[in-house]
Amino acid sequence: MRTISLLGAPLLAAVLACPACAGPATTPDTPRVTLGGHAFSVELATTPAEQEHGLMERTSMPANHGMLFVFQDEAPRTFWMKNTLIPLDILYFDAGRHLVAIQADAQPCKADPCKLYPSHAPARYVLELNAGTTARLGVRKGDAATFSNVSAGTQ
Repeated sequence: MRTISLLGAPLLAAVLACPACAGPATTPDTPRVTLGGHAFSVELATTPAEQEHGLMERTSMPANHGMLFVFQDEAPRTFWMKNTLIPLDILYFDAGRHLVAIQADAQPCKADPCKLYPSHAPARYVLELNAGTTARLGVRKGDAATFSNVSAGTQ
């Protein structure tokens, strides 16, 4: 059993009492994706550089958070988990925002070659969530997502 030293207790109390420390701050303008009746605040990856980096080097992600990759065209997509430290569910959506593929519980890649996670169908949007989220929500292929506060070119 782990114990907290008396010196660490005030620091722990300060962290637990700090709402901003729980994860990225959300505002009414925060981009959101609603799927399976659940809203997720999302970071957007719209440029090639943002899409290439994705969630690399993150050690955790809040439960109600994700990353939405927005592409200019609809095409088959393939993701990998190189330098990604947390397991993810990778969800692929077509231009109409219907779920066309789920790669559940994609695991971090510890050595090359990394496993590939293809969409097997044309996709314009890719949503990464913490692993196990899609199973917990009962999300299935064909489900529709709604976007809020996502840049005008993607609405």
